[in-house]
Amino acid sequence: MGELVRLDDVDRRIVAALQLNGRASWKKIAQAIGATESTVARRGQQLIESRIVGVTGVLDHLRCGLGISLIVRMRCRPGRANAVADALADLPVARFVTVVSGSADVAAEVVVQRHQDVARVLVEDLPRPDDIVESESMVVVRKFSNFEEWDPGLLGPGAAALLRHPAPFAGPQGWHEPEHLTEQEFAIAGVLAEDGRATYAQLAAAVGASESTAARRVESLISRGCLRFRTLFETPVLGLDVNFMQWLAVEPAELENVGTRLAKEPSTRYVSATTGRFNLCLHGALPGYGDLYDYLTKVIGGLPGVHAADMTLQARTLKRAWVRLDDDGRRAP
Repeated sequence: MGELVRLDDVDRRIVAALQLNGRASWKKIAQAIGATESTVARRGQQLIESRIVGVTGVLDHLRCGLGISLIVRMRCRPGRANAVADALADLPVARFVTVVSGSADVAAEVVVQRHQDVARVLVEDLPRPDDIVESESMVVVRKFSNFEEWDPGLLGPGAAALLRHPAPFAGPQGWHEPEHLTEQEFAIAGVLAEDGRATYAQLAAAVGASESTAARRVESLISRGCLRFRTLFETPVLGLDVNFMQWLAVEPAELENVGTRLAKEPSTRYVSATTGRFNLCLHGALPGYGDLYDYLTKVIGGLPGVHAADMTLQARTLKRAWVRLDDDGRRAP
C-alpha cells in the first residue's frame, strides 16, 4: 500500500468538517474550525485536488427502490485475497470491497435488485471462483448508523450543529412505498456522484435546468432521504490508524438495544442488522492497536445478549461508496 499522508491540525479540522457536511461552504467550515475563510478555501481545495479527501453523492438504494445491500465475507486460497478483491471491485454491483485479516480474507458489500438475485451474484457472477474457498452472505435489514453520520469528534458539538444538514425524512424501516425519482433527479445524482461539491450552476449546466431548479431538486432529494453525501478519506489522516469490522451474533431480543448502543460509540462509523450467522455488522476506527483490547473487553464485552464476536482488521480497501480507490486510499482518477 502507498504511504498515507499525515495532516497538520488545520487540515485535519477541515477534513473533520467535511465529514460532518461534505457540501458545507468554505465560509461555514471556517466558522466551525475557527480559521479564516481564505485559509480554509485554499487548504480545502488543495486537499480535494490532491485526492486526500473527496465528496460523493450517494443515493439510498433502499429508500429509492433501487435494491438491497448484501454483505459478503470470503476466505481465499493462500496468496489470492488481493486478486479476488480486485476482481470484486470491478463488479458494477460492488459498493465496498476490502481485504481483511482474521477469520476472513475479503469483505464486500454488493447491491442487488431483489433478494432472489443473491444466488446469481454469488454463484454465476462471482469472480475468480477457484480462488475462493468459502463465502457467506448477509442481507442488511436495518441500519443503525451510516458512514455519513459519523462524527470524528475533532470539532465538538457546536461545529456539528453548525455544519450538519437537517435530518432527512425518517420513515419506517424498509419504506414499503419507495420514492420514485425523475430522470432529471437521476441525472443530478449522477453528477453529484462524480463530485459531491458540484455547484448548483454546474448541476444546472449538466442537466439543462436553471440553478434554482437544480437547487430545489437537490434539497428535495436530501429532505426525502434519497440522497446523502459521503466524504471519502482514510482515517489515518485524522490519527485513527486502525480500521476494523466487528461481526456479532446477538440474541434477537437484544438486537435493537445493541445496535442502538453501538451506533453511539465514537469509534463506530457504520452499524447494521443483518441476516445470517452474524446478525450485526459494524465498521469502526481506533487510534492504535493498543486500543483494540479495551474495545473488545469494555465496549463489546459490556453488551447484553452477544453470543459470539469476531473482529477482522481492514488491510487494503479498494472501493468505498461505489468509488474505486488507489493503494494509498485516494480516489482513483
